[in-house]
Formats: sequence, structure tokens, C-alpha cells
Amino acid sequence: MIEKSIEVHNLTVSYHSKPVLWDVDFSLPTGKIVGIVGPNGSGKTTMLKTIMGLMKPDSGYTEIFGQPLDKVRERVSYVPQRESVDWDFPADVMDVVLMGRYRKNNLFRRISKEDKRIATEALEKVNLLEFAHRQISQLSGGQQQRVFIARSLAQQADIYLMDEPFVGVDAATEDAILQLLREMKNQGKTVVIVHHDLQTANEYFDHIVLLNTRLVAAGPKEEVFTKELLQEAYGGRLTVLSKLGDLISTEEFPLREPEFKENKPEK
Repeated sequence: MIEKSIEVHNLTVSYHSKPVLWDVDFSLPTGKIVGIVGPNGSGKTTMLKTIMGLMKPDSGYTEIFGQPLDKVRERVSYVPQRESVDWDFPADVMDVVLMGRYRKNNLFRRISKEDKRIATEALEKVNLLEFAHRQISQLSGGQQQRVFIARSLAQQADIYLMDEPFVGVDAATEDAILQLLREMKNQGKTVVIVHHDLQTANEYFDHIVLLNTRLVAAGPKEEVFTKELLQEAYGGRLTVLSKLGDLISTEEFPLREPEFKENKPEK
């Protein structure tokens, strides 16, 4: 029997009394790269924040490895959207990555040599060790994204929740991040990613959660990425945006929406 990493039970979440997620119910296997996909405003980021305990649901609940988040919090790491972070905060790259070594019960302990070794390895994995003592405000968008992934790696969690980790990075960086995620999967880690690009979602993920306020489908990508289910999730926007009526039938999915492309190459 495959162990479940995350279970979402009858979850409803609202902003100002307007449901953003409505009666959503699914479970995810361990050791997979999972994509949470759906149109803008479909509740993808809200789902991640609720799983992480950053938002309180109106009803329903989530469990991690069969337990409430508070009992397994150290096994879960969260990478927020880059735009939600104050990058002018006076900290260098190594300081940010070392934040992944703190735990709820050791916030005031000294950083050890082992912590520094783990943080250094994390920076090596994202090819940023040479920037260890640079202020985070001086980095490009793609480099900042990789710093947060390094911080997540330094936590040595079992589940990684990432909100749009590929936004604002160039193609080479995206490929490097994907390779790293696949290595994590091979180590038995579970990676859950909010993602906008349908074309790469079909390539990148093993398992898909397809949302549009309600759950449209959740399962292996071969079962979820069908013309009927994508049409149900995206409706008329699917055809208007990218003429997907024809493209899906030939298994060619739309290019990512322009606003999520890298504006300039990473330095």
C-alpha cells in the first residue's frame, strides 16, 4: 500500500466570505512530483497556504502523513512566491539558507558547524555557493528563487511545498531546478508545486491536482491531462487563449502565459 503524504478532506476556504476553495477532497502519494494546476484565481496558492497552516479553512482539514501539521511540521518545507518576500531585508545568501536549520524548539540556539555544512551543500546544489556572502537584494530574480530553494533543502524535510518556483527564471535555471527536484523524488521526497504552464506540467509532473475552486481531478497525469478534464477546468479560456481544442487532440499543450516568462536573462 502506497503511503499518503498529504490528505485534504472536504476543504472549503474563503476570502471575505467568497469561497476560493469549495469542498475539495484528495490525497497525494509519497515520492512524487505533484503539480497543482488551474486557471488564475482557481485557489492554487490558497491550497498550499492552507496545507501549511498559513490560512484557516472554513471547513474540512488537511493531514500530513496521517497527522495534523503541528505534529509533523519539521518534515514539511514551504517555498513561497518570490513576489511575496521582502528582498530588501538586510541578510546575505548564507543567512537566508541557514534559516532552514532552525526549528520551533531551537530558535535561539547557535548555528553549528554541521548546520553550516548542510547550508553549504544546499547552495552547491543550486549553484550559488559563490554568492554565499552577497546581499539577497543584489541577486537577480532567478537567483533569489534558488536561494529560497536552497533554504528549503537545508531544512532536510520530507515534503516540499513550492509556490511557482519556475516564475522569473531563465530556461537554464528552470532545467537545473527540475533536475534537482527529480533527485529529491529519487530520494523518496514528495514535491508539490503550484504551476501555470500546462505544456511543461505535462512533462514535469508525475501526479496532477487540477483545480478551479472545486477539485476537477487528482491523479496520475495520464488520467488528469485529458481534453475533457482540461476543458472542465479552463472552460472557454482554454480555446480563446491558445486554441487548445485542436492542440490537445494532438497532445500539444499551450505555451506558458506571457506574464510568466522571464523578462531578461539571469546574470
